[in-house]
Amino acid sequence: MDDKKIIDLYFNRDESAIPETSSKYGRLINSIAYNILKNITDSEECENDTYYAAWNQIPPQKPRCLPAFLGRITRNIALNKYDYYSAAMRNREFETELSELENILSGGETPEEKYEAREVAEFLSHFLKTKSLTKRVIFVKRYWYSDSISKIAKDYKFSESKVKSILMRLRNELKIYLERQGIRL
Repeated sequence: MDDKKIIDLYFNRDESAIPETSSKYGRLINSIAYNILKNITDSEECENDTYYAAWNQIPPQKPRCLPAFLGRITRNIALNKYDYYSAAMRNREFETELSELENILSGGETPEEKYEAREVAEFLSHFLKTKSLTKRVIFVKRYWYSDSISKIAKDYKFSESKVKSILMRLRNELKIYLERQGIRL
């Protein structure tokens, strides 16, 4: 079923919207949650929470891109769950991933910091559009989908060191780009 029809099911409050969403995007949703939490049970719980959140948010929202909408919901739910559990145990790989970008990007709590975060997101989008498709996808796989270096290397038939090198160069280029745009780092 195409995304427009699935969204129409949500707007019509048709409960078949959930199984249709699960059928089409369940693996994506579960993958995003698992890459952050590294726990099957927690990722399945995040998947169910994503369907519940989508049910409550559509309507009034009408997503232009359903997989991105669901991915954002899933990522936020998984990150909240990660924060909750992080006091007791750490996902060292995810901690490493977050630390790779912490010197470049940061989220804020004040209105000014939130405005700057939105501005940085726009600059990040523009920056990535100037890169090759391969580099963009590697960046997004690592920092949005939380894929491991080894998984990305396997997907592209690259060595892990090549993937690390690409990511390091992209981070350095992004830092320079943001500084040129007047973003304080």
